[in-house]
Amino acid sequence: MRDSNREWVFAERPDGEPDMDSFELHESDVPEPEHGQVLVRVRYLSVDPYMRGRMRDAESYAEPWDVGDAMNGAVVGEVVESESDAYDTGDLVTGNGTWADYTVLDAGDVAPVDPTIADLPAYLGVLGMPGRTAYFGLLEVGEPNPGDTVVVSGAAGAVGSVVGQIAKLNGCRVVGSAGTDEKVEWVTDDLGFDAAINYRDVDDYRAALDDVAPDGVDVYFDNVGGPLTDAVFTKLNLDARVAVCGQIAHYNEEGVPTGPRKLPQLIAPRARVQGLLVSDFAPRFTEATEQLATWVASGDISHRETVVDGLENAPEAFLGLFSGDNIGKQVVGVSE
Repeated sequence: MRDSNREWVFAERPDGEPDMDSFELHESDVPEPEHGQVLVRVRYLSVDPYMRGRMRDAESYAEPWDVGDAMNGAVVGEVVESESDAYDTGDLVTGNGTWADYTVLDAGDVAPVDPTIADLPAYLGVLGMPGRTAYFGLLEVGEPNPGDTVVVSGAAGAVGSVVGQIAKLNGCRVVGSAGTDEKVEWVTDDLGFDAAINYRDVDDYRAALDDVAPDGVDVYFDNVGGPLTDAVFTKLNLDARVAVCGQIAHYNEEGVPTGPRKLPQLIAPRARVQGLLVSDFAPRFTEATEQLATWVASGDISHRETVVDGLENAPEAFLGLFSGDNIGKQVVGVSE
């Protein structure tokens, strides 16, 4: 064990896009677990777009951070000290901890990790919150049917890449949108999407959609928002379903601009638009994780993680989410 513990804290609320001024690295003693807790040496930690909302001094579905709070999110690591009968030293677990070398977790709030199914970073992606979001968001909100055309924005991200593969397993035609040619190639060649567009190279989104989704859109899984979403709304088929998972295109805007009015586009197709939070499905998390693990083990679902090495680089990994640096899940490697 290290003699001390490094931990990132939230230092300053950003105006617009955050920068390094929002983060401060502190060093203190390694914390000690109390009864019912475990001390975990963090191997990998997760950075996620939803964390931008926690930087605002406003109510949201995720509790805002106060200035001075430790940055926190999903982690996976090794138990190095246990005050619980549920876990022993050396066990690999995942739970919600801090951006730190070591974090204390309540034993009742962690889950075991099986490295024979997938490598550890996957438990922050396809076998973690993003995978469960994709599972419930598509199957319960999107309600795909065989033969449906499913369009996924942010298709090369942690959630979108899993959504598209689950849609293919359900017999759908899947179209993705991503921000680089490399990402487009990954989702089509490796993940099996039927088509994809590089939205940065597109001037006319409606025309691009006509090319890749000539029969219209039955299910739209939206992780991004912006002008692509405006265009998709004009292509919705009768009884189309729209699952609104994220709007990363707007997260750093202080005032969201009003684009083309979308609501009239919902009338003729009688389309349904529904926001989703994965926490609403918490009683069924085990179901999702077990099914996703089965698909991963069988090779039916592929996954990819972009690993930024070093706890000291965690803020840069987080900021990279907004410039599209990652393919698949963005994680930080803290220790070997």
